[in-house]
This record gives sequence, C-alpha cells and structure tokens, in this order.
Amino acid sequence: MEINGYFLFIAITVIGFYLLDVVSNLLNLRALKPELPSEFEDVFDNEKYAQSQAYTRETTKFGLLESTFSLIVFLLFWWLGGFQWLDAQVRSFEFGPIVTGLLFVAVLVVAGQILSLPFNLYDTFVIEENYGFNKMSGKTFVTDFVKNLFLSVLLGLPIFALLLYLFQNPAFGNVAWLVAWIATTVFQLFLLFVYPKWILPMFNKFVPLEDGELREGIEAMAKKCDFPLTGVFEMDGSKRSTKSNAYFAGFGKHKKIALFDTLIKKHTVPELVAVLAHEIGHFKKKHILKTLVLGILQMGFIFYLLGLFLNNRSLFDAFGVQETSVYLSFIFFSFLLSPLSKLIGVGMAIFSRKNEFEADAFAVDVTGSATPLITALKSLSKENLSNLTPHPFYVFINYSHPPMTARLAALRAL
Repeated sequence: MEINGYFLFIAITVIGFYLLDVVSNLLNLRALKPELPSEFEDVFDNEKYAQSQAYTRETTKFGLLESTFSLIVFLLFWWLGGFQWLDAQVRSFEFGPIVTGLLFVAVLVVAGQILSLPFNLYDTFVIEENYGFNKMSGKTFVTDFVKNLFLSVLLGLPIFALLLYLFQNPAFGNVAWLVAWIATTVFQLFLLFVYPKWILPMFNKFVPLEDGELREGIEAMAKKCDFPLTGVFEMDGSKRSTKSNAYFAGFGKHKKIALFDTLIKKHTVPELVAVLAHEIGHFKKKHILKTLVLGILQMGFIFYLLGLFLNNRSLFDAFGVQETSVYLSFIFFSFLLSPLSKLIGVGMAIFSRKNEFEADAFAVDVTGSATPLITALKSLSKENLSNLTPHPFYVFINYSHPPMTARLAALRAL
C-alpha cells in the first residue's frame, strides 16, 4: 500500500465525512428542547413529546454506533490489505474478467449484509419494538431479506456485468461512458414501469380502496387536478410498522395511489384528500420529472469521470492492489467521488425541500384550505414521534423535507 495523494485524499474525506456526521448528530441532540412547541400543544401531551425526544436520542446514538463500526471495518479492511487479498482469491478461480468482477462485488455485498444484520435486527426488534412501531414478525424479516437479496442479484448483477463489458471492451474506447449512460438510463426507465407492477407486490398486498366517501373524495380531487389516476389502493403497511405514509407509483399517464392502512385508520377524509393533493402537487409541478432528469444528468457526468480514472495505477497503489481491473476501478472511484456525491446529495436535499413547500402550496390551492393538511401533518408528527426541533445544520445536510415547524408556518402564511 502506497501513501500517495489518492490515499491521503480518500482517507481524509472518509474520516472527515464521518466526523461531520458525528458533529451534525450531536448538534441535533443538543437542539432537543424540553418545552413542547406551542404549535403542537393540541396534538402532543408532555408524555408523548418526551417519548418523541427519547426516540430521537436513541435512534441517533444507535446510528452513530453503527456508522462508527462501519468506518472501523472499512479502514481495517483497507489498511490491512483486504482488497488485495480478496482480489487474489477471486482471480484464483481463473474466470473471465466479468465473472471475476461480479464475484468480487457479490462477496463485498454479502459481507456487508452480514455485518449490518445485527444492527438491523436490533433496530427493528428492540428500538422500533420498544416505541410501539414494529409489527414485523421474524418470518417477515427473513423473507424480506431473502427477497431483497434475490432482487439485487436479478437486477443488479446483469447491469453491472453490462457496465464491465462496456468499459473494458476496446471497441467502445472513449465512448464507453456514453453507451453506459444510455444503457443505465434505459434500465432506470424500465424499472419505473416494473417497480409498481411486479416488485412492490412482492412485499405488500394492494387491494382496491372500497367505495365510499374517501374513494369519492380522492377521485374527485384527481379529476379536479386533471391527474391521470388509474387506481386507488390500500396497502398493508401495518404488517411491518405502525408508521403511516402515502405515495403514488407509475409513470406517464398511468398513476396509482397507495395508502397505508395505518394512514386510513388514523386520519379523516379531508386530511387524507389533502395529503394526496400534496402528492398530486409533486406531479403537477413536475418535481418528479425534474428529479429524474437531474439524476440522469448526474449519472452521465459520473460515468464520464469514471472513464478518466479506469485502471489508474496510483489509485490502485493507494489500495495496495497489484493488478488493475475495471471492476476495482468502479469501487475505488466511488471512494474518490465521495466529496462530489456529498455535495450533490446536499444540493438535491435543498431542491427537495423547495419542492415540498411548493407541493404544500398546491394542496392548499386545490383544497381551498390549509387546515386539513396542517392537522394531517401534525398528527403524522405525533404518530411517527418526529423530532420537532431539529438543528438547522442537521436539516441542511440530511433533511429531504422541511422541518415540521417551518412547513406549518409556511402553510399558515398561505
């Protein structure tokens, strides 16, 4: 292993981002206030508010423990020559470069899953259980794990094999990044159609919403907004958690709305219609399309940069690997890219928070009142034990949605 510029850059950024995460989380814990914000006095009582703060503290500390463990494992694997050792093992089978690359990545993924399994179990069956959220059985946990692993193999390995083929085939030369970009874009668009129809039903049951006031209200709102609704479904979210949510899936002119059964049980019809008006607002304001386009452009830029660092000898020296390869170039480049990825993530979070304000304003406009959405959001904050006083720096780095107090203030201003 050579302590060159790449080694120092990656070591500093990996450790630096970890410390940034620690600082932001500690600031977030310090921002917890014992006094209940007046905005929520009609929803929270002192006991429920104290519980929400305890939940924030426990999940934050547990998250820091897990990230510390992950950092230590990565640094030990790197600095003790783990990448060279594993590369030598998979090369010893003498498969072709594509199969060897798939095997290398598969070993890393499986090892990561095994190492994270105890944390996932504790989070689900201890923390979430203690706060009344978990409804998942051991059987459901295992089947979810197996299904996710199956999908990773079914969907992940073929596209990664294609990328390896494109970047190591001399016939594509300097345009390999462009062909890879086009291929992954097509694959991503394909998933948008496949995901709601084939993948989601592997994990949850979707039954058409019964006729009645709620269905009529949703369909009337969709018609008023000229939203191409093709179905309204109730999803059995309660088999995993008591937390609530709603979303729409689909692409183009075929949209389906899915409501968690927990959401339906805990909210009034006007509140549910307001929540769905907010989701429709994302569609009408083209937030989803804009996010998709930004993601595709970002992916193209990353592939272009990747092409510049393929088989970079100094980069391989920084990880102590003797023979260069396209598959390890992918992995090492991802570490080199981490500062840019972090900046892009923060930028997308800012963009997402702006979109949430716009979708809220749209919902108020089409429903004619801010009250149903306000009461729905406040109830959701209570049900999900949300942190009502997050630190601004933590919000800036991590939040894809505005803090609830800021969101409610904007709604009242409307």
